[in-house]
Amino acid sequence: MKKKNWILGLVVLLALVILVVVARHRIHFNWSVFTQQLRLADWKKIGIAVAMIWLAYVIRALRWALFLKPTKKVSAFSVLGSQVIGFTGVALLGRPADLVRPYLVAKRVQLPLSSQVAVYVVERMFDAGAMALIFSTVLLFAPDRHSLPHPEMMNKAALGGLLATVALALFAGFARVSGGAFAAGARKSLGAISPKLGESVSEKILHFRDGLNTIASMSDFLLAALFSLVMWGMITFAYLETTRAFTASPELSGMTLSRCMLLMVVSMGGSIVQLPVIGWFTQIGLLTAALQGFYHVAPEPALGCGALLLGVTFLSIIPVGLIWARFEQVSLKKVAEESGHAGEELAAHSPAASAQ
Repeated sequence: MKKKNWILGLVVLLALVILVVVARHRIHFNWSVFTQQLRLADWKKIGIAVAMIWLAYVIRALRWALFLKPTKKVSAFSVLGSQVIGFTGVALLGRPADLVRPYLVAKRVQLPLSSQVAVYVVERMFDAGAMALIFSTVLLFAPDRHSLPHPEMMNKAALGGLLATVALALFAGFARVSGGAFAAGARKSLGAISPKLGESVSEKILHFRDGLNTIASMSDFLLAALFSLVMWGMITFAYLETTRAFTASPELSGMTLSRCMLLMVVSMGGSIVQLPVIGWFTQIGLLTAALQGFYHVAPEPALGCGALLLGVTFLSIIPVGLIWARFEQVSLKKVAEESGHAGEELAAHSPAASAQ
């Protein structure tokens, strides 16, 4: 897996080098204008954006503690360090370090890793639902929605996001109530095509149901939903403040909420396959291209904004995480390897793996 990641990373790096060489002859980029854009930026807004991102980690820890309540009551602060260190690991080591958070929480609260992986799955479900709900609501009701690129397509995407959120909520409710029967039905129907596929899908449904068991009551569900909406509202505000901080660029200083949502979608899409360090440059490249392509921002402020968006929303946690890891005597490289091995062992002992 590591070898494949490095090969993919080298291919991406080579593509970026070729892109830079080609772009040099087609785009006039003025570095003095670039530095001037950064110098004239409103750094108070950027500071507020960083504060929103850091506060979002606190909300994330509160939500994780809420998910743990049926199994073990813990304080949000006891799992906050694991959140901060885990996201620092992802920022530095890429998506292979995703299991660091559940692994560290499992060790700290002395619960099986499988239980925290289940919490991680449910956490991601709430993240997807909250983000889709905010995205759809803004694009459907924003006053300037008709000025967006391809407004009809954006309207369909917003409706699709809203329907997907409703479908996810219904599926979650059904899985919580009748997850066992649903898994058995999936195993039987898909097993006729492929026994391995049937077992795999059935296992995932059961894991999802087990994760939903971390929600003790309807009030806890609503509180988790509220935490998710508040957290993603803060992240959205951080994106908006960072773009508006470029006061010397009219297109950026006048950025609207609906236009900012498209940048968030581009950023989230680019972070799905996050490679160590190289992924930073692909993220910046995608955001820069989106700003130029969607909103005709000049190359210099577009690059500056793309770089600062990555720095604020993704990399700003690194100093805090490194200090916290030092405080708790945690080696990021070591814990990433340990969590990876633990995840492989967990997968190897799953029912689907045994059936194979």
